Amino acid sequence: MRIAVVDDEEIVRKRLQKTLEKEGHRVQTYPSGEAFLGSLEGASFDLVFLDVILPGLGGMEILQSIKARTPDLEVILITGHASLDAAIEAVKLGAFHYVSKPLRLEEIRHLTRKALEHKRLLEENRQLKARLEPLQGWEEMIGVSPVMKEVFQMVRKVAPLDCSVLIQGESGTGKELVARLIHRESSRRDQPFLAFNCAGFTEELIASELFGYERGAFTGATATKIGFMEAAHHGTIFMDEIGDMPLSMQAKLLRVIQDRRIFRVGASRPIQLDLRFIAATNKELKQEVQAGRFREDLFFRLKVVEITLPRLADRPEDIPLLMQFFLSRYSHRFGKQVRIFNPDVREILLSYDYPGNVRELKNLLERAVALAEGETITVAELPPEMRESVRDSSEPYTTLEDREREYILRVLRHTNFNVGDTARILNLPRTTLWRKMKKYNLSKA
Repeated sequence: MRIAVVDDEEIVRKRLQKTLEKEGHRVQTYPSGEAFLGSLEGASFDLVFLDVILPGLGGMEILQSIKARTPDLEVILITGHASLDAAIEAVKLGAFHYVSKPLRLEEIRHLTRKALEHKRLLEENRQLKARLEPLQGWEEMIGVSPVMKEVFQMVRKVAPLDCSVLIQGESGTGKELVARLIHRESSRRDQPFLAFNCAGFTEELIASELFGYERGAFTGATATKIGFMEAAHHGTIFMDEIGDMPLSMQAKLLRVIQDRRIFRVGASRPIQLDLRFIAATNKELKQEVQAGRFREDLFFRLKVVEITLPRLADRPEDIPLLMQFFLSRYSHRFGKQVRIFNPDVREILLSYDYPGNVRELKNLLERAVALAEGETITVAELPPEMRESVRDSSEPYTTLEDREREYILRVLRHTNFNVGDTARILNLPRTTLWRKMKKYNLSKA
């Protein structure tokens, strides 16, 4: 990396230059702030060590000028008269850190690594935001993985067709979001979208909620009530957890889908409706049909088109995008400036299995942003059980080559050993991937 050292003491400049060049960095030194600022137009630096007390322009003034010109350039201030007030003021003005003389070289090396890691994370953050831009219209349904591209393609195809759709997937995968997207992309977009959860209700309660009832239909029915289906007239009715609907109620629903008319409870005259039906379940309905818990005729009526949502663990390349999306959302909602993840947090979140899928990641990041005190999410903001799993892990250390082989193999299995898709996910040239596969003896057989 390119590092500038601005200090009027020659011995400090030379000492820092020697130390940083041993670390592999390119270092340019300047005896004054004016000399540094004069070269800033034509030079690109990643980090600046800046003395506070300088002839001419002082360090604080130079810091403000740097941040006005190049806000992402990291600055570490150096002074022989350290004070808490000065440190606080430096951080407020945008300094990355504040160190005092005499300089401790190990501290300098440590701060350099931290500053450059911080800069790398900010750049990664920008790249993720750029990738998110064209996806924002799809709300939380964000993904660049092959499986999610298939889902998006299916949504676009089926949305204008006005047919019934069955959405299957584990809890937390976004079934209702997909239903809302189908409605929004359809000709019914300006009409109602009503969601009804079929789980945990008796047949009588489901009937009164879906179909409504007439005054006097039963004890307590003191007025006529319009049901969900009638309220969704000309729009879309979304029936979540359809696999939990009682069998007797399934027969009534089948009749409604076939005839497009309902009878309010206690009524003798039907009400004709114009509705689109979308249903969702976290159960495997084919198995439910075979077990006699779900009507086969209703199953086929609902699944004119079937969309299956993948587990979050089955689309690992989407996790960084979702992390960035939820980080930005909750930072804005809570009025905070949380922008990046600590590297340890990134590793934890990228390797976690997410049994609760996207909903679990969303809740994790809402909590983390709410608890964060600076611009970085740290391990302290993760739930106790995740912190404990990291602390108690007894997994032995492995070499970088072992980790690389394991990760490449994981992605190859995910793509069914499709070299083109794997190279794209890993952001590697195909020839490089072939060499690594040969090196690590990776093959489908």
